Amino acid sequence: MKINIRAKDFEVTDSIKKYVEDKASKLNKFIKKEDIDFNVLLSGNKVTNYNIEFTLNTGTLYIRAEEKNPDLYAGIDLALEKIERQIRKNKTKLSKRREEIFIYEEIEEIKEKDNKSIVKRKQIELIPMNEEEALLQMELLGHDFFIFKDSDSMDIKVLYKRKDGNYGLIEEDK
Repeated sequence: MKINIRAKDFEVTDSIKKYVEDKASKLNKFIKKEDIDFNVLLSGNKVTNYNIEFTLNTGTLYIRAEEKNPDLYAGIDLALEKIERQIRKNKTKLSKRREEIFIYEEIEEIKEKDNKSIVKRKQIELIPMNEEEALLQMELLGHDFFIFKDSDSMDIKVLYKRKDGNYGLIEEDK
């Protein structure tokens, strides 16, 4: 596993780097492939909380965890626990992909109290509109996201509200 550590707003010290590498090496008990990237992004400070983002990239699958914490080391531990929990929780789904990425014998399956499934389906009419109209419509509905057809390109796009209060737009890569 290749570990890439980046930081915004501060410099990664050797002790932070060693701590992340030691903790991330515990994921090796689940991983078969060696060409997996483990990307770490650290940002913030003690006053505004540290933001720790981990992304495990297997080439065909991404597993991501994010944690905010005033203690950088505690945040790293919590984010790694989230990654490990996702691997354990999705053991069955991951094995159905028939990829030799994870060592399934090592993973104990976590039983969730409530099995998540699709409980509602909804059909919508996509009315052509521009991004500003879509944003207004999303705000009027009080939703966190809004699917619309762009009036200029006629592409289907998804507008969503980010955790930082700003907005994001998902569109097809052409």
